[in-house]
Parts: sequence; structure tokens; C-alpha cells
Amino acid sequence: MEQLFELPIQTKQRNVSSKPYHGYLCHNLYQSLGIDDATVLEKVNDFTQQLWPIQGNKTTSETIHRFSEQLWELDMMVRRMIMESFGLEKYIDEHLNSTNYLLRLMKYTSPPDDDDDDGLEETKFGLRVHTDKNILTILHQFQVDGLEVKTKDEKWIKVKPSQDSFLVMVGDSLGAFLNGRLSSPYHRVMMMGKKTRYSTALFSVPKTGVIVDSPEELIDEEHPRIFKPYQYDDFLQFFQTEAGRRAQSPFHAFAALSNTPL
Repeated sequence: MEQLFELPIQTKQRNVSSKPYHGYLCHNLYQSLGIDDATVLEKVNDFTQQLWPIQGNKTTSETIHRFSEQLWELDMMVRRMIMESFGLEKYIDEHLNSTNYLLRLMKYTSPPDDDDDDGLEETKFGLRVHTDKNILTILHQFQVDGLEVKTKDEKWIKVKPSQDSFLVMVGDSLGAFLNGRLSSPYHRVMMMGKKTRYSTALFSVPKTGVIVDSPEELIDEEHPRIFKPYQYDDFLQFFQTEAGRRAQSPFHAFAALSNTPL
């Protein structure tokens, strides 16, 4: 991680993608690199070739690929367990085969010294309040804290990092598929200390053309349909519009049917 983020800014900017939010991002205290289809070694090699055009970087490629494969196995296990718990066994294979995987490598720097005691929370945002838009997120935040998750009773709890633990979070797309049975949590990253924070996240993302729609087994009088069927790419396009950026919940603004609470 340190080796990657110590590369010159012009080098990191070669990490580009035709898909929104899949390449290099940099704003405020946050920067990240994205690897599409990180479970496929050739795709990871394409990523390292972007950063090291002449010789690539075999060691980095193999490390990232092995790491991504293990997170992929965890993603598949958790999603299978969720499907089984809701009695959706007949949809498991279709659901598991409907996704691609994006790995993001992230670095958060500490806020400037003159912001430490000014009380302005704005300056300490490593990442603003949001829900993840994908199916499932598997996050590892190494040894430096900063991640905070909002509970249903509107309280923020700090997620303490552990070298040996991973955090699994439901994304908007899985919440929609399950007709609201599970919901994606609001979360943010706050940088309060002096240490640089590194984290990784594997996102399972609906493939292009896949319709995210709730199975009929999850819709009844007690649980009416909450979200319209949609394609993930259309949601991302909406998120980039002014209406999407201004909405308290971009996903609800895009996909929720009338009278659906946030």
C-alpha cells in the first residue's frame, strides 16, 4: 500500500476506467486506486501495467490477486448464507453469478495541524457520510481507526480496527434485492489523529445489464414492494447528476417507490 501511494500523482492518475468511480480518486484527505475484476490475474496485471508501463510489477500483482481471491470467497460465503436465511436457495447460483468485483485500495492522511482544535468537523472528513451502492462490501482497515457507522437510532459508533478482522456491509443493491429486509448502513471516515490510515475494500457489483429486482417470495401484503427494478449502471448515472448528489439518500431518490421511508 505504501509503495503504491508513494508513486507520483501523475503515475497514479494513469489508473483510469470507463466506469464511474473505478479508477484513481483524490479529494480532501482521501485518495484511492481501483482495480476492476481484481479476482482475475490478467486484470490485476493490467492495473500494475498502468502504473509501471515498462516492466509491470509481478510481486504487487500476485499479492493483490491472492488477497482479492480470498475476499471473493468470503463474499460468496456471506451472500450464500444471506440467501439461505431468507429461503431463496433457488436464486443462489443466479445471484452469485450476477456480479463483478472491484477492489479499492485507500489512503487517508491526517488533517492539517491548524485544524486539530478548531472544532470544524468538516476538515476531518476522510470520507463523507454515505451508503455503499453495490451488493456487498468487505472492508479491512488495518491498524488505524476512523470508520464510523450510524445505527438505526441515529447514533454514530466507532469501528475499532483489528489486524485480523474484516467488516461486511450490505450495499444499496442487496437491500433492494431483499426488498428492504436488510438495509445498507450510513457510514463515514473521520481522521482525528496523526497517523496515515490505509484500508482495502472489495465491492461485489451487479454486472452490466443485470436487473436488480426483488424475488416474488419477498413481496406480500405485509412487505409490499419498496423499490422499482433497475440496472446498476443507470443508478450510477443518476448519482452523478445534481439531483443525485443533493439527495439525502441518492438510492431512495432513484429507486424507491412512493411513501418509502429513508
